[in-house]
Amino acid sequence: MVMKQENLSESVTANVTSERRVLANAIRALSMDAVERAQSGHPGAPMGMADIAEVLWNDFMRHNPANPHWINRDRFVMSNGHGSMLLYSVLHLTGYDLGIDDLKQFRQLHSKTPGHPEYGYTPGIETTTGPLGQGLANAVGMALAERTLAATYNRPGYDIIDHFTYVSVGDGCLMEGISHEACSLAGTLGLGKLIALFDSNRISIDGDVDGWFRDDNAARFEAYGWHVIRDVDGHDPEQIRVALETARNTLDRPSFIVCTTEIGHGSPNKGGKASSHGAPLGSDEIELARKNLGWDYAPFEIPEHIYAAWNAREAGQAMEDEWNRAFDGYRAEFPAQTAELLRRVAGELPDDWTQQLQRIINDINSKGESVASRKASQIALNAIGPLLPELIGGSADLTGSNLTLRADSTVIDADNPAGNYLYYGVREFGMTAINNGLALHGGFIPYGGTFLMFSEYARNALRMAALMKVRNILVFTHDSVGLGEDGPTHQAVEQAATLRMMPNMSVWRPCDTVETVVAWRAAIERATGPTSLLLSRQTLPHIERTPDQIEAIARGGYVLADPDGEVNAVLIATGSEVALAMAVAQNLNAQGAGIRVVSMPCTDVFDAQDEAWRDLVLPPACRKRIAVEAGVSDYWRKYVGLDGIALGIDTFGESAPANDVFEHFGFTEKILTEMITSLLKR
Repeated sequence: MVMKQENLSESVTANVTSERRVLANAIRALSMDAVERAQSGHPGAPMGMADIAEVLWNDFMRHNPANPHWINRDRFVMSNGHGSMLLYSVLHLTGYDLGIDDLKQFRQLHSKTPGHPEYGYTPGIETTTGPLGQGLANAVGMALAERTLAATYNRPGYDIIDHFTYVSVGDGCLMEGISHEACSLAGTLGLGKLIALFDSNRISIDGDVDGWFRDDNAARFEAYGWHVIRDVDGHDPEQIRVALETARNTLDRPSFIVCTTEIGHGSPNKGGKASSHGAPLGSDEIELARKNLGWDYAPFEIPEHIYAAWNAREAGQAMEDEWNRAFDGYRAEFPAQTAELLRRVAGELPDDWTQQLQRIINDINSKGESVASRKASQIALNAIGPLLPELIGGSADLTGSNLTLRADSTVIDADNPAGNYLYYGVREFGMTAINNGLALHGGFIPYGGTFLMFSEYARNALRMAALMKVRNILVFTHDSVGLGEDGPTHQAVEQAATLRMMPNMSVWRPCDTVETVVAWRAAIERATGPTSLLLSRQTLPHIERTPDQIEAIARGGYVLADPDGEVNAVLIATGSEVALAMAVAQNLNAQGAGIRVVSMPCTDVFDAQDEAWRDLVLPPACRKRIAVEAGVSDYWRKYVGLDGIALGIDTFGESAPANDVFEHFGFTEKILTEMITSLLKR
């Protein structure tokens, strides 16, 4: 008897679906087992998203497990990073350097499988996620990087940069405000190779989100200008495949695929419940889930035929080999572009960088301009920008105040993807996280501007940059009460100190044009973490230096002025307060007071110097020290000690013209002179 065609088709489809679910169940089993072994973790999301991941990685992802750094790989970001075992399972199954023993060490000290995905620990992890929503913003940056590089380097017949960025998000990611900042901009820019997969399971830690999150997310993303695919069954491989195919063919805007899933899918008693979100299922429930899923293997056991079906090493190498052949042709026709692209992706600076920067520093020093350090920053950018096509920047709606627009800036928008400047709008958090994504993608050195006070909005993305050790330059202007009339809501007081307290965040507060260009050089050369540049609104005088002093700026702290005779006291200052320190020291030294002035634009760089240099600048025998900075004073106790004085501001600011505010807080020659005189008499 011949089976009817429609029945045969249904049978084949059913068989394929069954086989795919077996592959997805490998993710579920490994995730259950690893969380149970660690007695810590989140099994619910991996179990709920397993079918989505199986289709994405087996049917669509272009990647090579043998070379996780292939330039033209697709990027996958798990913004809902608590579900990290899904990603670790997929990386293991597809053939990355992540063995079964690594999965058994989930959440253990120094393992390659930390509790949340961490960039630099595990091959195939594109960014550190966990703080919800930030991975989504990072993905926007990666998609922006792909499109901008493609527009810059691709040539007819050579689409050498041509890849997608996929990002998974959960309800929690979309509750976080950063999701609005980043996705609104992504829609405006028309980032068509960005595809978001929404794991819509309606459960968060506190339970069913219906009590606190009833947004129509599909309508929301349509309003952003995204291509939205609604009502996809997140456990139906064919629906998932069709949705992804449709999204990939829609290149004029980013795509948002709403996948309805069951958290903890496969668990008979905890599936669909918050109890599967952030705790082990328990051995009894895992045994029931195994039976329910038809998974007849021991913990951490994956049979060879399932490994074979998942293994992507051969296919991935073939994809890269094909790309390499095309790239060889590109290299032959466009050698200059090839060299520049490879240099950029490697994160290397031009061969003549050091010589060019020394020329720029000498030129800026010879001009001796007295300008606000925010203006000095723009002067530095105008000089450096033409040397670095990878330098991409913008401002959070403060371009004219931050002075981040360069003479060679070309604005990026939906119609002009090949630029180097972004109007981010009022999106400080989104801007910083998107710039993290640009840096992580490779080929760019991003910078972003806002007022120092609004670093508070960007704080967690700053921390993530420092944690991931990515080069992201933060241009923070209006750095103190010198902001003036806008008052305490806008006047930074504690921000410099708290940024300095952040591990791996380098903070520069330069005092004039020369220190500012050196700060920019340090930020660009620092490939192991972010740098914050704290810049003034008000004009700062140019300070004369010897060549040795100019060279010493790069050490973070150096002697700017010395008395003719013995040093009786050391005056330490930064930024806009250096000029005040110099004026007071000059007057007192004319009377034989013996005051040394130390400019310390970067405390972390100074602290990293050898003991000999630190003792040369701050002689241990000289206990009479005063630190002067228009910000909270406690930070400076590490330099002035119990015998010293810190002239700072330990309250919020005041609304008044800048000079009046400085006088109100005692930042005058008279007050500083009295403090030094009193200290010398002790």
